[in-house]
Amino acid sequence: QVQLVESGGGLVQAGGSLRLSCAASGRTFSSNRMGWFRQAPGKEREFVAAITWSGTWTGYADSVKGRFTISRDNAKSTVYLQMNSLKPEDTAVYYCAAQPLGSFKYDFWGQGTQVTVSS
Repeated sequence: QVQLVESGGGLVQAGGSLRLSCAASGRTFSSNRMGWFRQAPGKEREFVAAITWSGTWTGYADSVKGRFTISRDNAKSTVYLQMNSLKPEDTAVYYCAAQPLGSFKYDFWGQGTQVTVSS
C-alpha cells in the first residue's frame, strides 16, 4: 500500500503560480511512477503530468506543457507540481497517483487538493 497526501492548493489569480506537493508513505516510493491528474466540476478526470521513478522521463498534457513542471525527491518521498501562468481553466481538484513497479495503471490515489484560478 501507498498512502498519498496532497497539499499546496488554493486560490490564485490568473497568471499566478502554485506548487503542489504529494507526500507518500508505505511501499518503497522510489519504485513508483508518479502522476498528477485533475478533475473540474462536471468533467471527467484528466491526466496532467507524470514522472518515472528515476526522474529521467516526464510527460505532460498538451494543455499544461510549458507551464507546469513535475519533479520528485525520492529522499523525501515527495512529488511536486509547479504550476505557472495559471489560467481559469486550470481550476480543478488535483490528485496525486502512484503506479507501482510492474503495474500498468495507477493503483493508489490521494484525496485531492483544490486549485481555483480567478480571472
